[in-house]
Amino acid sequence: MKNRPDINSATDHSGRLYVVATPIGHLGDLSLRAIETLTTVDIIACEDTRHTKNLCRHLNITTPLVSYYREKEQEKAAQLLTLLQEGKHIALVSDAGTPAISDPGAVLVSKARQAGIEIVAIAGPSALAAALSVAGLSQTPFFFGGFPPSNKSDRRKFLRTLAPFPFTLVFYESPHRISASLADLEFCLGDRSAQLFRELTKIHEECMEGSLSGLRDRVKNGVKGELVLIVQGATPIAAEQPDNLDELLLWHRDQLGSSLKDAVASIAADLDLPRSQVYKLALSVWRDADSTDSPIPPID
Repeated sequence: MKNRPDINSATDHSGRLYVVATPIGHLGDLSLRAIETLTTVDIIACEDTRHTKNLCRHLNITTPLVSYYREKEQEKAAQLLTLLQEGKHIALVSDAGTPAISDPGAVLVSKARQAGIEIVAIAGPSALAAALSVAGLSQTPFFFGGFPPSNKSDRRKFLRTLAPFPFTLVFYESPHRISASLADLEFCLGDRSAQLFRELTKIHEECMEGSLSGLRDRVKNGVKGELVLIVQGATPIAAEQPDNLDELLLWHRDQLGSSLKDAVASIAADLDLPRSQVYKLALSVWRDADSTDSPIPPID
């Protein structure tokens, strides 16, 4: 029988689920504990068996691999949970970095936790942590948005909700969508300062800095490698809000990019006013300001 990490602390006959971080580029970033875990578990559940097979071949790891990918995550999670309940020890990995952070894994972890399975984090590489560590940010708070929606309309709707956030925004993005995402970020947030990291920990690691429009110009001919984008947060402007309710409604629409529903909810809460009263005024103010607006849906 294989010697399993921390096996003496087992409390029942169920297996353990090990969530194992793997390199985002440089293979030297894989910890000794991660190597030991991948070597001694019964099964490695991976996002792409072809990718993980290369890693295992490099390390002479012969543990059986099973696929666990986004499109079949619910089905695969149920199958793996059964194996865990039968006493199998399973390591969960993604193609790169830490599973369940914008990668498959959360469904299996949730099911395992609900079933009382012991879950062990084998910490290690993360593109999010790596980018933040070399960004030189002086303020700690940040918002991690993962991969923005691929659909343009959904992406802009998502980004508008982030427009007033006063802390750093961090996103993952793919090479074929980065130009469109930068354009939508500029449209929704304004031309803010940003940093674009690519190929972190690899030979061609690069950090591009500048405005969102400047970065879009730099990648217009294409870019290779997975990307982490860090965008400056909104400048706090609460003290500059108009005192007049009509102007405040337009300020939420024009300066923050809020929808009518979001503006009404925010103003009603801030001023302790009935939402129905604010909504009725918003209908009048917004339509008078721009007669070309599309029909406004009723508020919930």
